[in-house]
Amino acid sequence: MSEIAVQATSQLSGQPPLSEMAEGADRIAGAPDASGRTHVSRTEFISFAIGNDQYGVDIMAVREIKGWSDVTHLPKQPEYVRGVLNLRGSIVPIVDLRCRFGQGLTETTPLHIVIIVQIGGRQVGLIGDRVLDIVSVDAAQIQKVPRTGHGEQTDFLSGLVTHDNVMIALIDLPNLLSAGDGAVEH
Repeated sequence: MSEIAVQATSQLSGQPPLSEMAEGADRIAGAPDASGRTHVSRTEFISFAIGNDQYGVDIMAVREIKGWSDVTHLPKQPEYVRGVLNLRGSIVPIVDLRCRFGQGLTETTPLHIVIIVQIGGRQVGLIGDRVLDIVSVDAAQIQKVPRTGHGEQTDFLSGLVTHDNVMIALIDLPNLLSAGDGAVEH
């Protein structure tokens, strides 16, 4: 992550830079510690807020976190694709997660953040309200998302985890873009 993005993230979220938050994140799942004992399989993700809800994305998919900046709107895109951003010469589509989850368009301000993630061979930006933390949990703590009816929103989630008495919904990045509407095919 670039130094500017780290600084912007810490300024916008009120949190220390991710590099400081990630201290100790070198504990890799299944790797032996100094005593030779193997750790339980762990998963790490970046947690962020959309309104009062908390979501998480796999930390290995996150490429950068930056402050909100204006995007270029494209015609004939789904409503949740807010436009594209030129990120150091790469054109990155920006997805409004609030809209994608059926909660209306985000009224973006300079305080909003864009999480740049790698999905397959492409980068995509996700709009969030603010970054919260880097969370590490035992993989066994992740629970399945209950299926109720034809809830399309739950198709975007890979699991649920409770951390510090808060439920965090984990986003299934490949399914976020594969709704069959042909969007974000850059």
